[in-house]
Amino acid sequence: MKKYRVTLTEEEREHIRQLLSRGKADVRKLKHAQVLLRADEAEGGPGLCDAGIAEALGVGLSTVERLRRRFVEDGFEAALSHYRGPDRVYETKLDGEQEAHLVALACSQPPGSRARWTLRLLAGRMVELGHVGTLSHETVRQTLKKTRCART
Repeated sequence: MKKYRVTLTEEEREHIRQLLSRGKADVRKLKHAQVLLRADEAEGGPGLCDAGIAEALGVGLSTVERLRRRFVEDGFEAALSHYRGPDRVYETKLDGEQEAHLVALACSQPPGSRARWTLRLLAGRMVELGHVGTLSHETVRQTLKKTRCART
């Protein structure tokens, strides 16, 4: 018994048929449509097994399984699209005040005999000053990259 069962409505099936007959779409979208159409277990659908679909269409078995799961969990349109979409949310490492401290520190004189600040020095000094608990040099790089002004 499959964990994720694809059951297309008549409208979804017709939408896939139109998409495939036009042939003017992203290749991955067309391939996903073909997989969904062959995996359809609704009345009148072929309901092929994953291995059969993968072999017939020249895709990997994991692709078929992933499409089944995405169809059940996220819906029809999400299964056709190969993009994850803008719903990804990345948490920011530094808030506005911490970014301001970092920029001010980067604009200040470097310590001791140094000619300039390095990313690792900046990260270490931010931790020493107590502005953050931990900070990587990569976060420093990304923060300074987006706040850097164009030189004229």
